[in-house]
Amino acid sequence: MKSLFSIPLLGLLAITGFNKSAENTNITLAPQNDTIHFAGETHFKNIRQLTFGGDNAEAYFSFDGKYIIYQRTDAKNGIPCDQIWMGKIPTSENEPFVPKLVSTGTGRTTCAYFYPDGKHIVYGSTHLGSKDCPPVPDRKKYGNRYIWPIYESFDIFKADTSGKIVKRLTKTKGYDAEATISPKGDIMVFTSMRHGDLDLYTMDLNGKKVKRITTALGYDGGAWFSPDGKKILWRASRPKSEAEAKEYKELLAQNLVAPNNMEVWIANVDGSDAKQITNLGQANWAPNFTPDGNVVFCSNSEYKRGFPFNMYLMDADGKNIQKISRDKGFDAFPMFSPDGKKIIFCSNRNNGGTRDTNIFIADWVGDKK
Repeated sequence: MKSLFSIPLLGLLAITGFNKSAENTNITLAPQNDTIHFAGETHFKNIRQLTFGGDNAEAYFSFDGKYIIYQRTDAKNGIPCDQIWMGKIPTSENEPFVPKLVSTGTGRTTCAYFYPDGKHIVYGSTHLGSKDCPPVPDRKKYGNRYIWPIYESFDIFKADTSGKIVKRLTKTKGYDAEATISPKGDIMVFTSMRHGDLDLYTMDLNGKKVKRITTALGYDGGAWFSPDGKKILWRASRPKSEAEAKEYKELLAQNLVAPNNMEVWIANVDGSDAKQITNLGQANWAPNFTPDGNVVFCSNSEYKRGFPFNMYLMDADGKNIQKISRDKGFDAFPMFSPDGKKIIFCSNRNNGGTRDTNIFIADWVGDKK
């Protein structure tokens, strides 16, 4: 569920929420000024498209900023559901981006991240449950709403960058996924259903010292650490009435979730002093910290019909919201390089009107002081 990806138009018209890992899908819109750099995107310079075709999402930098890791679906080329890929970021115009598969190639995977040593990765996978892709829910049974499957067979694994799994980090019943690692290199945060709800937990890099840090009813996921490792950001969908709570619990009992609204929250790394910092309605998700400790996130709140999705900057208290991307379909999963000089994100731009979501990297141009 760190993954939110590209969204099928049918689901998009009904959606009011998205996910970090739940499922990868695609926005299908007619091409409008197909380009890789739109007017008004003043924070981007020297944009380069790294992938071409398929559904590529959740691309994240290694700790040294030289590599990215991401998840990819491309049924036409033999990848029926998400698998994890990594590749070296080109350092010149003539150097190609050549990714390699680093997950098992079986089951469904999600939410990959590098370890600080650059030699290992963490990701969620269902491959122990079955080598096949797990079935997707029939949304017709739920009024064609955008329903996320919370597969019980998702567990979190540590692997080396050759793809060899070296340790299974979670073994509890139910969904475990959406892990990211602190810049301090000491702990990771992840989402789990081990206590019956979708909450945030932390653990050390070997899967020990597990601590629950959210307890409110509702989905909490897609968490990220601040540059100093002292804060976390995440997306949350909390029922606001007895009827919503009842529906949430009924769906969760079927390993499903249909968040009606997603808002961005911030807290200390232990979960204390938690505060909701957006109140925009619809889907506000994929939050991440900027190098200076402010926030970048994705939202469709400007648009009553539920799309486009664009990226925005705001202060860490939710003030001074500024739109930074202008695609007419889908822009999401922003992450800054460790040195703060580059931004990577996923977008429907330049896809020729197809369902493709691709990875883009750009130099970051900050506001003039």
